[in-house]
Amino acid sequence: MELLKKFSIEPKNINLYETALTHTSYANENNVTSYERLEYLGDAVLELVMSDYLYLNTDEEEGVMTKLRAHYVCENALYEYSLKIGLNNYLKLGNGEIASGGKFRKAIVADIYEAFIGAIYLDQGFEKAKSFIHETALPFLKNHQIDYFDDYKSKLQEWVQTDKKSLEYQIVNEEGPAHNKTFTAIVKIDDIVYGEGIGKSKKEAEQIAAKNALDKCAVK
Repeated sequence: MELLKKFSIEPKNINLYETALTHTSYANENNVTSYERLEYLGDAVLELVMSDYLYLNTDEEEGVMTKLRAHYVCENALYEYSLKIGLNNYLKLGNGEIASGGKFRKAIVADIYEAFIGAIYLDQGFEKAKSFIHETALPFLKNHQIDYFDDYKSKLQEWVQTDKKSLEYQIVNEEGPAHNKTFTAIVKIDDIVYGEGIGKSKKEAEQIAAKNALDKCAVK
């Protein structure tokens, strides 16, 4: 697996990594184990490493550290970490999930990041898992990319509601093969286009369109 070489991992048990990338749809079709148990373990390791980093490298109070940690281990964050290193390219999906674009489904792509951490922890130990997290997730925290994972659609909805305006999203373009589609979304406020976004899923395109609209409206 090329990904293991990238992170200087010499696997003792390659099956752990294969399992970490196996979705339940594939597991059910092929009578193998899915990533769910490894995800559970990886989630705990990720939280510990993030907590450790925040405690040792900031002077923040408990409440602030808790909010920061939550922000950088949320589904949106895990999705970005996973995509950045191309974990989704190694996903094993059932036929139905492949057809419906599961390779870019946020929940799945986020889950395999934690499952992969679980596999590293079992195969290589805590320090290697910690090193992986430091290399793939902590750069976002160190660069203060706190708004990177924000739910822009919710923010825009709140802003629009205060002025009692109408809000509508439309997918205006869809291209590419079924397993690798690109979507273009627009967002309208009172029937006027305020933002446009392009993404690998309809939801991602809508989030980017919402961010574009918020930037135009100078909403923080």
